[in-house]
Amino acid sequence: MIAGRYRLLGPLGEGGMGVVWRARDEVLGREVAVKEVRAPAGLPGPDVQRLYARLEREAWAAARISHRNVVTVYDVATEDARPWIVMELIRGLSLSEVLDAEGPMPPQRAARIGAEVLAALRSAHGSGVLHRDVKPGNVLLANDGRVVLTDFGIAMVEGSSALTMTGELIGSPEFLAPERALGRTPGPASDLWSLGVLLYAATEGNSPFRQNTPLSTLRAVVDEELPPPRRAGALAPVIEGLLRKDPAERPSAGEAERQLRTVAAGGGRT
Repeated sequence: MIAGRYRLLGPLGEGGMGVVWRARDEVLGREVAVKEVRAPAGLPGPDVQRLYARLEREAWAAARISHRNVVTVYDVATEDARPWIVMELIRGLSLSEVLDAEGPMPPQRAARIGAEVLAALRSAHGSGVLHRDVKPGNVLLANDGRVVLTDFGIAMVEGSSALTMTGELIGSPEFLAPERALGRTPGPASDLWSLGVLLYAATEGNSPFRQNTPLSTLRAVVDEELPPPRRAGALAPVIEGLLRKDPAERPSAGEAERQLRTVAAGGGRT
C-alpha cells in the first residue's frame, strides 16, 4: 500500500529506471497506474536525490498539460522517502510492443498515430514543456483508440533548473536530434526530429541511424544522410522534412500535423 491509499496489484512494465504498477486507489475505488523509480544500487546520495527530483518533475511537467493525447497525472505520493507518480491507467499496448509483434505498419496508420503524438507535443510545447524522449516505447495505443504520449521523466520545462550531470546523455541516442547530440540548446523542433525517427521506424521496420554503440549512433545522427524511406509512401516527404539536420529547416508543428492528417486521410504524394 503506497501512501496509505494506493494498493499495488501487479507490474505493468519494467524498464531500466523502475516499474510501472497497476494499482487500486482505495479512496476513489478506481484502478490507476503508479510509477516507481528504483535508484540503482550503489548510487551516491546526491544522485539518488537528483533521480527522485527528476521523477517529481515528470509529474509536474505532465500535470500541467491538459490534452487527450497526454497521460493524465492524478497525484504524487510519497512512500519510503521516494516519490511515486499516480497516473490514469491506459489499457492497451505501447507502439514499440505493436511494432515488435506486427512489424512495420502501413503509412496511413503510422500517420494517424504520428498526428496524435504531434497534437500532444503541440500542447506540451504550448505549456513550455519539451518531452525530449519521443520514441515508440513512450507512445501508448489504448484499446479505446486513443494515442497517448507518456513518460515526461526527462522533460525540460521552461524556467526549471537542469537536473542532469554534466556529460550525461539524456534520451535515447537513435531518437536524439543532431543539435542535442552536439550539445546545443534543444527546442520544439528537437521533439519533431524524434517524431520523424519514430515514423521512419514505424513504417520501415528499423531506426534510420542506429549503430552498434551509442557513440557511433550519435555520429550517424549528426553526419550521415538519411537512408531513403522505402515503405513510407505518401508519408516519406513528411519524414524527410522532420529529419532535416538543421532545426530551422524542419516544418512547424502545425504544418507537420496538417501533413500527417492529410496522409492519415489517404491523401498526399504516393
